[in-house]
Amino acid sequence: MPVKVGDRAPDFALLDFDRNSKRLSDFRGKKVVLAFFPGAFTSVCTREMCTFRDSLARLSALDATVIGISVNDPFTLKAFAEHNRLGFTLLSDHTREVSKTYGGVHEDFLGMKGYSVAKRSVFVIDRDGVVRYAWISEDPVKEPNYKEIEEILAKIN
Repeated sequence: MPVKVGDRAPDFALLDFDRNSKRLSDFRGKKVVLAFFPGAFTSVCTREMCTFRDSLARLSALDATVIGISVNDPFTLKAFAEHNRLGFTLLSDHTREVSKTYGGVHEDFLGMKGYSVAKRSVFVIDRDGVVRYAWISEDPVKEPNYKEIEEILAKIN
């Protein structure tokens, strides 16, 4: 069952693009925008992550940190972050466990038997680790409502 509003955000440890372990609890005390995306270097995912990049000043002013998560390996995520000058943390969920816990995965993605990717989803987590916003898309090309995410962040003390 996916994570929903009001749940305590499940903690996890994943590797960032420099292969350092990062825990969600490392960000406790800040608001977190957790953005799961299917795959680096794909058109919709690039547009989504670049939209978050372009919103960083506004999100930072709201005391929010953006964390992107995909099933890509750390090396691919590093190249993706550098190529797009993202400026925020990307984490590798290569085992798909965190993606399954939060929003689920698309199995046999694009007809590729045995290949699964994270469902595009966004969770806003408050300073105490409680989920205040949850959006999960069954359609991998649908992007989140970025304005709605900022509005939720603005309402959280």
